[in-house]
Amino acid sequence: MKGEKGERRKQELLKIAYQMFIQKGYEETSVDEIIAEAHIAKGTYYYYFPSKEAMLEEVINMMIVDEVKRAREILSSSIPVPQKLVGVITSLRPEQDESNIADTLNQKENIIMHEKISRRIVDEAVPLLAEVVSEGISQGMFTCDHIEERVRMILIMSQHLFDNGNFGEGDIEVFIDMVEKTLGAQLGTLGFIRGLIN
Repeated sequence: MKGEKGERRKQELLKIAYQMFIQKGYEETSVDEIIAEAHIAKGTYYYYFPSKEAMLEEVINMMIVDEVKRAREILSSSIPVPQKLVGVITSLRPEQDESNIADTLNQKENIIMHEKISRRIVDEAVPLLAEVVSEGISQGMFTCDHIEERVRMILIMSQHLFDNGNFGEGDIEVFIDMVEKTLGAQLGTLGFIRGLIN
């Protein structure tokens, strides 16, 4: 089962689990249902995944790979730098129909996996955002040094502020102000974010 064929089978199982987690939710989907849908033996499942949690982690990794791909497409587009910056950040979030999976991560019993995934997203995003900020600097839009450290702070702030949906108008205003100051942007450069969030 090793090799290319084995990897294909594993990816097929992940896609089946991904669809079932979206449709039914992670908690409501049993390993037996995944096995039945995939038409495989239980031993085959456990050959690839030691537990359902391990499968969830791999499904989320698959989602992150897709998110990074979307972010790279935005990065290589010709849209203005401020929109590109926000586009890259928002592309590194789960799609609307993936909310069941994202909600599972926010449950307290999954806090360790949530932290691990959050760190991975930040690690993937920092070089992409640093590239956008460098483009903004070359266009005279931003004036800052320590680019990677600055975009890391912005990402961490945006994750903690917007991921749980518990924020108000004042939070949005302060976030925009802090990002503009962090990047050395002119006042109002990122004001369009208000409309996106609302």
